[in-house]
Amino acid sequence: MHGTQLRIGYSRGDVVTDVSLELQPGRVTALVGPNGSGKSTLMRGLARLQPLSAGSVTFSDGTDAAALPSRQLARRLTMLAQSRPVPQGLPVRAAVALGRHPYQGRIRTGDPDGAAVVERAMALTGVTAVADSPVDELSGGQLQRVWLASCLAQNTEVLLLDEPTNHLDLKYQVELLELLHSLAHDHGVCIGVVLHDLNHAAAVADRIVLLSAGRIAAAGTPAEVLDGQVLSTVYGIDITTDYSRAAERIEVRPRPPRRSGAARPSATDLDPGRPCIADHSAAAHRAADPIAGPSIAASA
Repeated sequence: MHGTQLRIGYSRGDVVTDVSLELQPGRVTALVGPNGSGKSTLMRGLARLQPLSAGSVTFSDGTDAAALPSRQLARRLTMLAQSRPVPQGLPVRAAVALGRHPYQGRIRTGDPDGAAVVERAMALTGVTAVADSPVDELSGGQLQRVWLASCLAQNTEVLLLDEPTNHLDLKYQVELLELLHSLAHDHGVCIGVVLHDLNHAAAVADRIVLLSAGRIAAAGTPAEVLDGQVLSTVYGIDITTDYSRAAERIEVRPRPPRRSGAARPSATDLDPGRPCIADHSAAAHRAADPIAGPSIAASA
């Protein structure tokens, strides 16, 4: 998927200006940047959930996303949005099956492959064991996996996610990032994800796009983008990064301002229980809008 010279905004003016980027099949592209930098707006523009002021979004075969009927677009692209209603009493399997809407007729017929696709989506996301449980009785991590399974049930090429690790504890954050890596590298899904945590981006992304004030400040591999000087300028705080080529490991450490008369604390002093290390090693890699649906959207 390609976004070319994108300008996206609201009544008060443009939020994203002259942004061009590419999302590649089998790769994870992370959008990072400070609050208000345009990450979520850019993601919504790619998903056609926010109108473009200028520019175009095209798929790998050259098809213009703007020219597709909604149902056809939802067969090519899906988006897991930040906020999603939680239907009371709806079983997990039925929630995942909502992702089959683009393939069904008005009375939910004409989808012979639907049941098998739903089962596969639940298996990939690890929610088969709770398939008959009501979604409103699940933990936050389980629920996030259910919504992701519903996206996968749309069987699209492109999967977009807007801050999917928000409100999850550390265990579920790590599990979700591992799942995204697997979907891209093992199943060929084209993934674009908005992330706040730079170490999460370093851990899961093949490419990172750093936004600042609605423009691209840097784009490339994690080692290329996560530069201390660039990050310090964009975020307005003192940030250092350590990169070990041998271990394929990047560490991002924000440093607070020095207090008067006090020594500057190290990153481990700030949070000794969280070393903030992103591991890129092979072992670690193993180790009802038609698009948004019930707060979801499809893959191309």
